[in-house]
Amino acid sequence: MTMSLRHARVRYGPLEALHGVTIAAAPGLTVLLGRNGSGRTTALRALAGTVPLSAGAVVWDGVDVTRVPAYERARRGLCLVPERQAVFGSLTVRENLELTAPAYDRALDAYPRLERLLPRRAGTLSGGEQRMLALSRALLARPRVVLADEPTQGMSPAVATRTYELLAALDACVVLAEQRLPPILGDHPALVYELRRGAVVFSGEAAELRRSSQAARRAPRTGSKPSE
Repeated sequence: MTMSLRHARVRYGPLEALHGVTIAAAPGLTVLLGRNGSGRTTALRALAGTVPLSAGAVVWDGVDVTRVPAYERARRGLCLVPERQAVFGSLTVRENLELTAPAYDRALDAYPRLERLLPRRAGTLSGGEQRMLALSRALLARPRVVLADEPTQGMSPAVATRTYELLAALDACVVLAEQRLPPILGDHPALVYELRRGAVVFSGEAAELRRSSQAARRAPRTGSKPSE
């Protein structure tokens, strides 16, 4: 079970957001790391099929699915959890869950707080509560691929930790778009791609990125005045 972008280019009008990006995600956790404007969200959307490629390919389990529409990728087991509008705001929490599975006990086991929110309309929930609902729907779907954009945004540290544990335990290919590397990933093997301005500037294990960042912080700054 693998999913990848191969030399992918994406344009928004005259602007190119991805410049020949190659990313390969295997079962387990893969993190697309970068600041706003780095291209991480666009890469996630390209994998999902919600933005078209101007060049390159999307390959899923060795099959080119570049021209397969987003709804068909979803039918095949791909679940996208976007940063915004990830739930049906006019429906209740219960109705949101029932759209995915009539029996939703697993969602309440994952996020017990949702039980008391079942009669509430999803649009009235806090940002963190909406993320819990969106991710619980993804868990109920028993996906083969999960693409989640900033999955723990608005969550408390304890709930965020729980969320990463749930995602790491899935028997699926899980790709996360994050601004910073979550500390808990030090406890789980994770492949990291760091993007800047639409290009990959680092690829490797999370531990390797941390060592590289620590070494950069310890290195003397160029042009610093030598000690006497």
